[in-house]
Amino acid sequence: MNTRTIAAPPGPTPVLDQDRAPYAEALQAHASRSWVRLNVPGHSADTAGFAPLTSLLGPEALRLDFPPLLEGIDLGTSAPLHEALALAAEAWGARRTWFLTNGASQGNQIASLVAPALGRTLVVQRSVHSSVIDGLVLSGLDAAFVQPSVDADQGIAHGVTAEDLAAALAAHPDAAAAYVVTPSYFGAVADVRALADVAHAAGVPLIVDEAWGSHFGFHPDLPAGALQQGADLVTSSTHKLAGSLTQSAMLHLGHGPFADRLEPLVERAFRLVQSTSASALLMASLDVARSHLVRRREAVGASVEAADRVRQVIRRLGRYRIVSDGFGRFPDIVAADPLRIAIDTRSGGIPGHEARRLLSRDHQIMVEVATDSAIVAVVGAGAAPDTDRFIEALHRLPAPLTGPGPDVAAPLRLPAPGQARLTAREAFLRPALVVPAAEAVGMVSADTLAAYPPGIPNVLPGEVVTAEVVDFLQRTAAAPSGHVRGAVDAEVSRFRVVAP
Repeated sequence: MNTRTIAAPPGPTPVLDQDRAPYAEALQAHASRSWVRLNVPGHSADTAGFAPLTSLLGPEALRLDFPPLLEGIDLGTSAPLHEALALAAEAWGARRTWFLTNGASQGNQIASLVAPALGRTLVVQRSVHSSVIDGLVLSGLDAAFVQPSVDADQGIAHGVTAEDLAAALAAHPDAAAAYVVTPSYFGAVADVRALADVAHAAGVPLIVDEAWGSHFGFHPDLPAGALQQGADLVTSSTHKLAGSLTQSAMLHLGHGPFADRLEPLVERAFRLVQSTSASALLMASLDVARSHLVRRREAVGASVEAADRVRQVIRRLGRYRIVSDGFGRFPDIVAADPLRIAIDTRSGGIPGHEARRLLSRDHQIMVEVATDSAIVAVVGAGAAPDTDRFIEALHRLPAPLTGPGPDVAAPLRLPAPGQARLTAREAFLRPALVVPAAEAVGMVSADTLAAYPPGIPNVLPGEVVTAEVVDFLQRTAAAPSGHVRGAVDAEVSRFRVVAP
């Protein structure tokens, strides 16, 4: 048994057992009793009366779907929920952890809402997720952007160097915090220790969007987590690779020099944006995922071995290239996430978007993301997918692609951002109008527009819309699996701009 005493959120200090999932266990025990449920949710766990929902999810999901504020589950400072939170804090090395039921996006919004208490300008990596920009709209902060390195051949952004972050912080003495994202969508890992040292030397905390690294630190073959390297506030999208249910995430507070200042601010911001009807199913899945990561490290190692084998076979067969094999060319990348398998399909004669479409249609294989030039497959920490089937299907894709369909061409180059004229909040709240895309060029965007995948904003509220951005977004939207978050219409034929 893995037990230890640790400080929990305000309340008694429990003796923690990482082998347990106390919140999930309490929820199951509560559901096992014979209740007459005259409260919300409206299905009342009536599996016969709500047969379609029961057929969709199974009877157990309905029985476990309880509302918050139940004695013996989450009400009171010694409740199982608080024990689960303390266990999560211990597992990830945090001073305190919050469970999120609106994804890592909620964590990014909380971090952005906290920052105005620390300064007036948020120094932000330009390739952060769009939810960070949403946070700027909510907070009203000014932003100073640090440009990431860009792989022009692949058309993808990586991270930032400590030197570039230091220069940006020196240029903005009113900085509230430094905000970076690592690992990247393609698995590039930044030097968090160096970034934290730079931020702390400038007198500000380091906030890390570690959405894609919730599994870091749980096996020797994985990179260390951001908290272990000095980050002060870390958003963790636990559902992505750590195995909780979709939309569940965590926010971790580090033990660094800003912890005392940040903790009450984060708690207040959490209450501001957390649902008062937080899903018990999502929170229980977070509790179980944490226990699984801690107890089954050998399974995590087996997942790393499976992903390594896929890369080795692909290299040996020679048709495709592994994107992470080129990471050494970029000074901001110090490691690669071994559970991310990024494959340059263009080198194998087929565009990434078409490879993803054919893998899904013809082989019932789903990958995480596709770009013009690549696909990214992920192996969950502890998962054991049929990698032989994936490798075989990948090499059965037509090459070179013949007949009607997209050509194998150079990937879309990431457009340079337009000039910033207003803060994100100013642009979002000012009177706006919708104009055809051609007319939007030269005007100030009122929206955040982000090509999905990977969800990195290409134009922000307050930035000038450029012809290059319009072309990039329209071509993204036209791709088989392309989508532009925030667009007025699916084709990106119109833009919402600040009224002159």
